[in-house]
Amino acid sequence: MEARLMLRNGEQLLLAVVIPVIVLVGAVRGIERVGLDLDGRPIDVLTPGVLALAVMSTAFTSLAIATGFERRYGVLKRLGTAPLSRATLLGGKVLALLLVEVFQFVVIGGVGFALGWSGPSGLGGVLALVVAALFGTAAFASLGMLLAGSLRAEATLAAANLVYLLLLAGGAVILPASLYGGLGDVVRWLPSGALGEAVRSACDGAVAVRDLVVLLVWTVLGSALTARTFKWE
Repeated sequence: MEARLMLRNGEQLLLAVVIPVIVLVGAVRGIERVGLDLDGRPIDVLTPGVLALAVMSTAFTSLAIATGFERRYGVLKRLGTAPLSRATLLGGKVLALLLVEVFQFVVIGGVGFALGWSGPSGLGGVLALVVAALFGTAAFASLGMLLAGSLRAEATLAAANLVYLLLLAGGAVILPASLYGGLGDVVRWLPSGALGEAVRSACDGAVAVRDLVVLLVWTVLGSALTARTFKWE
């Protein structure tokens, strides 16, 4: 039901699919004019980054906004009267996010292949990509629920979009952290930077253990804070 509601919502669908596709096509077409020194073909560098952006869009921004307004309209209050724990609610929403992300990966991956993307490197790359997506979803979902469960709906809407734009521009999610100069070592500790590096490494057939550990730490931190601060109304 959560997945169905997300896909029926035009705004959520725009954030989940349309914006990442526009970013991918625009970045691939315009990267040569910017003059960035990428380690590989632009399409092979940018497509994994946009896949990471899609995870962040759905697991953080869409989840936070939807949950925030569910609190405002009393949906979560009614769920709170049922034998539903905070962990169960978060788990159900995360499973719905994974279903939506499968759809995102099919669409964005298809666009990437149409533009010449070579795809993940073998079966190992596919498995590493799945692991990176799972870790990223858990990290951003816990942070999204933290935001939605502690702020008013309007504040959640503003904060989620602001954080999304900041991480999109300077969080090393689309572009490698190495392009950020001295800030590269800093942004890799952000969940966006860790997810971007993990997905790019996965598409090259490698497992970015350090970045997965960073995502795990953010997951534990976000989950612990959510369990303490989440309000049903």
